[in-house]
Amino acid sequence: MTDGKAEGLSAEGVTDFAVVGTDTGVGKTVVTAGLVGWLRAVGVDARAVKPAQTGHPPDDDAGFVADACGTDAAATCLERLEPALAPAVAAEREGVDLSYDAIREGCERELAEAAVGVVEGIGGLRVPLADDREVVDLVADLGVPALVVARSGLGTLNHTALTVEALERRGCAVEGVVLDEYEGATVAQRTNPDVLADMTERPVWTLPPLTIDEPRDAVVGVRERLPTDAFPTE
Repeated sequence: MTDGKAEGLSAEGVTDFAVVGTDTGVGKTVVTAGLVGWLRAVGVDARAVKPAQTGHPPDDDAGFVADACGTDAAATCLERLEPALAPAVAAEREGVDLSYDAIREGCERELAEAAVGVVEGIGGLRVPLADDREVVDLVADLGVPALVVARSGLGTLNHTALTVEALERRGCAVEGVVLDEYEGATVAQRTNPDVLADMTERPVWTLPPLTIDEPRDAVVGVRERLPTDAFPTE
């Protein structure tokens, strides 16, 4: 388990990466906003890329990141769909022609235009994206390392280990795991970080519940609580 409050960041060598989750609602957007905002605060032209947003409105992950960073240049969303379902399912119900190739090419374009691009996943890795492709296919095709965000409590060992295994099977580098909403209030929470580090052979960091009265609080919280080595480097 890796501990320690982040004290500073040298952005040299930080590469494009993906923030993926074991499920929906595990904290991917807060972590993405925090890391992108942190990079931008030290002068790096970082940008979050949301391949597809469902449940829109009211859900708007790219909008949250942009608000957290104080500029629309900090985030972009390629596709927006109203039903709060997997993108492929939402597109089918709405009669929308959702193209996997267009999403992949859009992500590649946005990554190329930013100094550091951060692709935020949709739900978990096996969520259907488009054209019989899933989120894990996109991460693999983009060739970026991944940071896995997971819940802290009971059940996360199985979900997180399977997520890391799925990435490894596709040849994706896994930078580490962030256990969100970590309070250490239960035996499961207190033991999960070290057990997961052994199971996955990856660094495991914990992020406590953050008080987010406004989006920019996510940047402050992540910057104070995660170490600089959570950033994938070349």
